[in-house]
Amino acid sequence: MRVLFTCLSQSWGGMEMYALTTVKQLLKQNIKTELVCFPGSRLYEEAFKENVSTHTFGFKSYFNLKTIRNFSSLIKQNKYDVIECGGSKDLWLVVPALKLAGSNVPVFLSKQMASFIFKKDFLHRWIYSRVTKAFAISSMIAKNLEETTPLTKDKIVLLHNAIDTTKFDPSIIDRNKVRSEFSLVENEILIGMIARISPGKGHEEFLEAAEILSTKFFNIKFMIVGEASRGEEAYAQKIKTQAAQINLGSKLIFAGFRKDTPEILAALDIFIFPSHDEAFGIALAEALSMGKPSVCSNFAGVLDIAVDNLTSFLFEKGNGKDLALKTEQLIVSKETRERFAIEARKRAVEMFDMEIFTNKLINHFKQSR
Repeated sequence: MRVLFTCLSQSWGGMEMYALTTVKQLLKQNIKTELVCFPGSRLYEEAFKENVSTHTFGFKSYFNLKTIRNFSSLIKQNKYDVIECGGSKDLWLVVPALKLAGSNVPVFLSKQMASFIFKKDFLHRWIYSRVTKAFAISSMIAKNLEETTPLTKDKIVLLHNAIDTTKFDPSIIDRNKVRSEFSLVENEILIGMIARISPGKGHEEFLEAAEILSTKFFNIKFMIVGEASRGEEAYAQKIKTQAAQINLGSKLIFAGFRKDTPEILAALDIFIFPSHDEAFGIALAEALSMGKPSVCSNFAGVLDIAVDNLTSFLFEKGNGKDLALKTEQLIVSKETRERFAIEARKRAVEMFDMEIFTNKLINHFKQSR
């Protein structure tokens, strides 16, 4: 089988990381896989570091005839068995190029983000008629695809994003490495969140809950892991100003950007995921894999990952008081934390393991041929 994966985004986030991870997983299974990306993009740079075979196309406008002809030539030359598009805009290059090449190769679309553009006009119907299956990373995204595109329900497949549960494994990660770095003692309960400091991630509610809880418990500390994206520095400063006004002092740690996510999670006793509108939530799946009891917003893609009163407590989105109330239930009950931890790890391994994802993906490819 020969697979071509396209991701023509110039950004670097979940969609682009998914593209590179998927290509690497297919290559691990000895499936010849190549990546199409935007020249000079971060995805191109990261793929180059990983020795992934890449093709670059500077596709910006929807009907760039020269680029379509060049892409059509690539398809004719390499005779791919499957094409997967990492974003819906890629279809505007792939579908016309396939038409020009006279190719009937199956086309898959992976959908990472919701769209609120209604796409059922004549041109979109023509483009989407060429899609064999669309992979939705959560039930929310599946519903969004059905509502906004011409795709029928039978063409939409729920295929959750995946994580490496062998890397995020509490049995092999030292809990005390990060705790020692920040001088945490054994009886201190560390409550943390990992997210880009960006509007909608729920930092305000996290701080509101921290303020409430810090007045009730002496042995708790809070950690915020992450930094602002370019252009969002003012928002990050606003969050730090809010934190200073609360005056938690040494009870609050701003850890900044960290690459040692498994070690950070190992150090936590309770993981908080207060995002307002997450299509899936990789950080939450990683926390489950590390056996972390969690408190999560009751909305969107979170509902595909966390199970209320089994792996997590769900709180009302945007409600810091409710977040504090649900977190308190975990603080006062070690038994509940331990019960959630077992179920969280079990769910992550059964639902979100990378090998399971890869096998499902390959089976869809095989069935389409």
